[in-house]
Amino acid sequence: MRKLTSFLLPVIGLLYPFLVYFGMEHVSTPLYALALGAIWLIRAPSLLKQPGGRWMIAAALAYCALLAFSGEAAMLRWYPSLISALLLFVFGISLKYGPPMVERIARVSEPELPPEAIPYTRKVTWVWVGFFMFNGLVSAVLTLWAPLGWWTLYNGLIAYFIMGTLFGGEWLLRRSLRTAP
Repeated sequence: MRKLTSFLLPVIGLLYPFLVYFGMEHVSTPLYALALGAIWLIRAPSLLKQPGGRWMIAAALAYCALLAFSGEAAMLRWYPSLISALLLFVFGISLKYGPPMVERIARVSEPELPPEAIPYTRKVTWVWVGFFMFNGLVSAVLTLWAPLGWWTLYNGLIAYFIMGTLFGGEWLLRRSLRTAP
């Protein structure tokens, strides 16, 4: 069951903009809220162990409750902005109270991180803070003033392309720094 949920939950997250686009007229908003709330509750045990996890769960469940009780389909479009804001908070707070989020992630695969890597992980965390600010802002602007198709295109494809570019660029940079004399 754990393997199934660890696979399905990210897939549902990735497909969310398309689920909203194709289902907004056919699925009730409270049903979306129930499904999102269930996903967050399934993720809760692992998130509670992570920095900022409690805040993320609380904010997401509050959003789901608001979505369910309001019944406003337009509120479905605020979810990507909420996720960006939550990740911005977690990455940003890690810069203040340390260690930076990217360092924490790096230590999962490399527990004995070299001391010279620490400033680098801090800089990469700042890059992600910038991305989450940008992404949340673009998503919010599209939510407020763009047609659903544009919102879906950005949140379902373009945002993931930008993230992939950041991941790939950082990986290439890290490789070149490691092999530099």
